[in-house]
Amino acid sequence: MVLALTTALAGCANLAPDYARPSAPVPASWARPVDGKPVGTLAAKAADAIDADQLGWREFFLDPRLQQVIAAALENNRDLRVAALNIEKARAQYRITDADRYPAISATGTSSASRTPAELSTSGRATVSRQQSVTVGVSAYELDFFGRLKNLSDAALETYQYQVETRRSTHISLVAEVATAWLTLASDRELLTLAQDTYASQSRTYALSQRSHDIGTVSGVDLASQEATVQAARADVASYTSQVAQDINALRLLVGADVDAALLPTALPETASVLPATPADLPSQVLLRRPDVLAAEHTLKSANADIGAARAAFFPSISLTADGGTASRTLGGLFKAGSGSWSFVPSINLPIFNAGSLRASLDSAKITRDIDVASYEKTIQTAFREVADALAVRATLDQRLDAQGKATAASEKAFRLSEARYKNGIDSYLTTLVAQRTLYSAQQTLISLRLTEQSNRITLYKVLGGGWNEDTARPTARPQGAASSSPDRS
Repeated sequence: MVLALTTALAGCANLAPDYARPSAPVPASWARPVDGKPVGTLAAKAADAIDADQLGWREFFLDPRLQQVIAAALENNRDLRVAALNIEKARAQYRITDADRYPAISATGTSSASRTPAELSTSGRATVSRQQSVTVGVSAYELDFFGRLKNLSDAALETYQYQVETRRSTHISLVAEVATAWLTLASDRELLTLAQDTYASQSRTYALSQRSHDIGTVSGVDLASQEATVQAARADVASYTSQVAQDINALRLLVGADVDAALLPTALPETASVLPATPADLPSQVLLRRPDVLAAEHTLKSANADIGAARAAFFPSISLTADGGTASRTLGGLFKAGSGSWSFVPSINLPIFNAGSLRASLDSAKITRDIDVASYEKTIQTAFREVADALAVRATLDQRLDAQGKATAASEKAFRLSEARYKNGIDSYLTTLVAQRTLYSAQQTLISLRLTEQSNRITLYKVLGGGWNEDTARPTARPQGAASSSPDRS
């Protein structure tokens, strides 16, 4: 009955401030006008389009090889393992903290013997006394009238949920990082192939020019210019060979294991992923579903609960120690009639003077809450900028790709014409060299721009919260700002 009563009385009051989510300090629209023109919008979202945070990564990434590499990374990456273990650690800490709200019942058995010398004994003879006892009870159980223990438990729960969202964020970032590293390898391999082809072509031309120079039909200036171009291409081959090796090492680190050569790309695919749909919701609604924003909010809620615990420290704390059992001088008499025993020791502790320690603790908790509010708002602002930047880049990528493609085609045409004019003796080889270098540079820029376009899709998918689901979640979306499931106490 005592235990039931104390449990019912626990948590009668909660001194934590009422939690209210701070308003999102971001504009109402993704698009921001630049020189009077909106930048940062995509085509309108189709009625049946899936939001990025609900789109499964297996449906977003189209290349089966990339899908297998991502799956291997999610299984082996060490950062993801650490994030998962941090969840288990926070779960255990929550269970430890929450256990303080409930009585700790324990059974105790004692046996004692003592000898009193004759000169100290009232009977004038030495005596030996023995006592045996068995009790069951609670020790120093705090009645949580002012919610101190409840708030500490709530703070630990929010810390656990912070770790859950942090793992989601790590998972999403890993998917994007692996995909970007895979595409970077593809781009550098394509650049290496271009450099090798250019070096081979220029080496052949240089060999022909050397023979022509020997018979006096090519000047020393033209031959030296050709040699400079050949050596530049040779340096590019060496540079891209080294870069490809580094790209493979970076991908291995992300995956956490060796990657089968058959899964590595040899060139940039035309399309490695789909283009995420434009968010239909307001920026604040979209951003509040991101795991990093949810993690920041859980930190804020934890600080709010800490204020309640600091306030409760100003009030009296009541503790109960009680036990019941049996006691006897002999072991055989423990369970005889009349051997029952009990004790009940309530205590109260009222703070009177502590040199301002409690007030300082409360001030510290409030300041921590204010810091966490600012951090939460900064997290939302950073998330908004990431999305807005990705949309701004996306808005002009098609134009840049089209322009660069046409520039590359024009450079190739100019090179062919200048080469023909040189062979017909109309122009010097210097004009051909300039056209060749321009074509080579345009081809490199086009490859890099194709990588930028593919990477932008991945970035947009990531900053909109995509990458957590393996398969598309079509039925119902996760409620806005929904808290993670609470850990069990078992």
